[in-house]
Amino acid sequence: MVSVDELKDKAVEQTGLTDFGVDSFEEGLAILLASLSDEARLNARGEAFIYHRLTGYLAQRLQVEDWYRRHPEIDDAPVLTPLIGLGLPRTGSTALAMLLAQDPDIRYLRRWESSQPCPPPSTVVGVDPRVPPDKGEMIGTRYHVPADTHGPMECHELMALDFKSHLFQSFAQVPTYSSWLIEKADLTTTMTYQRRVMKLLQWGEPARAWRLKCPSHVLWLDAVDAAFPDAKYVMTHRDPTDVILSVADLYADIIGTFTDDIDRPYIGRLNVEHWSLGMDRALEFRAGGAEGRFYDIDFRAMQGDPVGEVTGLYTWLGAPVTDEFAGRMHSWWQEAANEREPSSHADPTAFAIDFDQVRPRFARYVEHANRWTSH
Repeated sequence: MVSVDELKDKAVEQTGLTDFGVDSFEEGLAILLASLSDEARLNARGEAFIYHRLTGYLAQRLQVEDWYRRHPEIDDAPVLTPLIGLGLPRTGSTALAMLLAQDPDIRYLRRWESSQPCPPPSTVVGVDPRVPPDKGEMIGTRYHVPADTHGPMECHELMALDFKSHLFQSFAQVPTYSSWLIEKADLTTTMTYQRRVMKLLQWGEPARAWRLKCPSHVLWLDAVDAAFPDAKYVMTHRDPTDVILSVADLYADIIGTFTDDIDRPYIGRLNVEHWSLGMDRALEFRAGGAEGRFYDIDFRAMQGDPVGEVTGLYTWLGAPVTDEFAGRMHSWWQEAANEREPSSHADPTAFAIDFDQVRPRFARYVEHANRWTSH
């Protein structure tokens, strides 16, 4: 079994640095490594990919802390009120994030900087070497960094720097780690570190409000709120039976690259459990006094009038949709129309998913979502 110290030593060797910052990441990394060793059944490609990736996150932590050591003023600039997109995956949240990224007056997490936030982009002269020259990384049968490498990325990579992220269970079958993540892990340190890295990314740039997107934030809204107490949220909605199978199929596509012993029924159970719990926690958070901080968009409404939905969101934010912003949204939507992924045609029985059993798990959420999107 690969140990935490072994990976830390490799990261130190790569960077020549020794300060990882607060040690909040070590528990998650230790549990993840044990789960990878005992449960994931990685093939050779999986071992090469995942352990290299884990070392890379540790190396980035070392570099983040080094930048702060040399430039403590990075911490002085505030993170302007973020708008955070969340909800079930496959609900149009990616399209919404791409549309919001067309606003020239906001800041978002760009794909090429999400896994390698160092050095701060403002310090790079010329073409940033982190920007991939091609379509990006092929895992399974999909490019997981699309051709628009400047487009928005979810927060998973920044969360991975604290080793508490849904990202890892999309790479490998790690049930012990996945259970710990939703039952016992403290994501407060994760979101605090994400904020720290966001300050690094924005350093040297004009002050702009952030637009973030991460569906799995529904599982840890208290921790998100502690790190971003002034955040507002846009939540996208779709019938859960239209998305759960698609998410499970996406997981299987990636995991199947890294193991020769894939367990689709486990992947089905995992996604039903995590996303139904996420919806329950979102309901609880909103009912606890946060209702006024949420704007809701239905998947069908987004498909029918995307620019109109964003305009409604901006009206709620009290922000203008400029002619330039609207024009860029129209252009992106038209260009993307021919590139959208087809709907999943996976067999639910392969994942042991019975929609008649899934619907009751989400019934309370669906009732609220219908009311929230009635506008």
